[in-house]
Amino acid sequence: MATLDPAQPKIALAPPDRARVARTVETHLHVRAALIDLVALPGDASNRCYFRLMLSGNRSVILMQLAEPETFKQSEEAVSGAVAVTELPFLNVHRRLVKAGVTVPTLHYYDQEAGLLYLEDFGDALLVQACDEGRSADTARYYRRAIDMLVRIHSKATSPADDQCIAFHRAFDVPLLMWEFDHFLEYGVGARHGKPMCADDFRPVRDVFQQIAELIAGQPRLFTHRDYHSRNLIVEGDRLGVIDFQDALMGPAAYDLASLLRDAYIVLEESLVDALIAAYLDGMAKAGMDLGDRMAFRRVFDLTSLQRNLKAAGRFVYIDRVKKNSKFLADIPRVLGYVRRNLAKYPELFPLRKHLAPYVLELR
Repeated sequence: MATLDPAQPKIALAPPDRARVARTVETHLHVRAALIDLVALPGDASNRCYFRLMLSGNRSVILMQLAEPETFKQSEEAVSGAVAVTELPFLNVHRRLVKAGVTVPTLHYYDQEAGLLYLEDFGDALLVQACDEGRSADTARYYRRAIDMLVRIHSKATSPADDQCIAFHRAFDVPLLMWEFDHFLEYGVGARHGKPMCADDFRPVRDVFQQIAELIAGQPRLFTHRDYHSRNLIVEGDRLGVIDFQDALMGPAAYDLASLLRDAYIVLEESLVDALIAAYLDGMAKAGMDLGDRMAFRRVFDLTSLQRNLKAAGRFVYIDRVKKNSKFLADIPRVLGYVRRNLAKYPELFPLRKHLAPYVLELR
């Protein structure tokens, strides 16, 4: 079973040198401004820190602080087929998305020596907040906008291929998908339950996981954001900003769609999910990338959702146990709820429910 290095806890970073930041604002940004204040922003599960720089003239910039200026180049998750990385993935993937016309934050300046990136400020209205966790009357409108942006990413960033972009050199293949399944078994089952599965349960579960991984890996591959969900999309007026894209790779069309519509942080009405899947397929066909039979695509979507949701459940436990950040534990029942519904939907998945339910209460 593949494991993550337990010696990779979240690094406690010293705040950026305020004097250095102030000099950078005055000398390297495109706008003439002075630093008024430096405000820490809530963090995520990564080894990055974020700050809002309040500037003169009622302006602001987001400051991304990297954990290690020169070595923050590899994802801590296993990625099959990855090539040697010679620059920050954020910068590399950012160029590709800008070229594709995707709304990503403008990079004002990169202080490589200090590991500080000065970025456009999209504001604080994450999609999940703008939708009031799905209760807002604007939810469907905002999510349709997210679908339109996803179509742009999948169509414009995929073709033509770009050998200079690292996303085209790594992919969701069977080893990576199985690594993520094993991550769930190690943390979502073993660590959470208190002991690993017995062999009589482990073997049939992993056999089904292998079948699902082969199905997903066999799909045509598109440029994939890899974490396209409501906390990585920011509503700013009529714009929808896309962030946290540095782990992009080539993957099935259903993966980003599953990330968005089977989100760990917001549950959408099933009628809306159906409509958004149809809108995505219509958009891709209009962009010249017809994805074929829609019933077959829906099955792939459901199985891809199951894979991603199980991975997320294991990841959330990992973040708690290894990175000492428990804030994602409350989201585990939601993602496992999606899994339970898909297990009930497809009879061929009965072995998963039978052999996982004794260890995972939410699947009973």
